[in-house]
Amino acid sequence: MAVFSKVILSGSTDGRPVSVTQTATAGDLIHTADATAIDEVWLYAVNRHTADVVLTIELGGVSAGDLVTVTLTAGGGPVLVIPGTPMTNSLVVRAFADTTAVVSVFGWVNRIT
Repeated sequence: MAVFSKVILSGSTDGRPVSVTQTATAGDLIHTADATAIDEVWLYAVNRHTADVVLTIELGGVSAGDLVTVTLTAGGGPVLVIPGTPMTNSLVVRAFADTTAVVSVFGWVNRIT
């Protein structure tokens, strides 16, 4: 039977939001998936800027198929950007935005063993 454990994002300090400071690939580290378990990644983002910001999430790579791009509106609340995407094999999730240090990414992982 599968066991589910809620895990803090590995790029987070004690569960705090990760500030996105990078403006191009490779982005800021958000999470590194487990080597053998399945990590179901849930990410939310907040734009603290006075203008819209484009956020790019790199899901395990930098090819077009690995990228998720979202426009975050100015002053908006948390937006779900990665809805429980399963990852394994130590894949890395990173993020960058078109404006530095105005987007925070937070969330959790449901680790399935």
